[in-house]
Amino acid sequence: MYWNYGYLVIAIIFEVLATTALKETHGFTRLLPSLVTVTGYALAFYFLSLTLRIMPVGVVYALWCGAGIILITAIGWVWFRQALDVPALIGMGFIMVGVGIINLFSKTLVH
Repeated sequence: MYWNYGYLVIAIIFEVLATTALKETHGFTRLLPSLVTVTGYALAFYFLSLTLRIMPVGVVYALWCGAGIILITAIGWVWFRQALDVPALIGMGFIMVGVGIINLFSKTLVH
């Protein structure tokens, strides 16, 4: 079971890397960021598929999306200097609480 979480973490890392590179592709007109984006998404979906062999798709997708949103937002804030207002920060807090509730209390995860 713990490997499934490891695969999910790896999938999230590749997805965040690919999404970060996607901004730098400028509509897929720049080669290196475009290659990073395509490769990153391919690896992200591969590792996500390994996770889905055991864990429920809805829970996996909630964790994938929640973690991805938080990480991409943090990268956008630090790397791209994209401002966050109070409603955005509150929304991110709700996402983090939701992911925590799923991990701590959901009985649908196989432990």
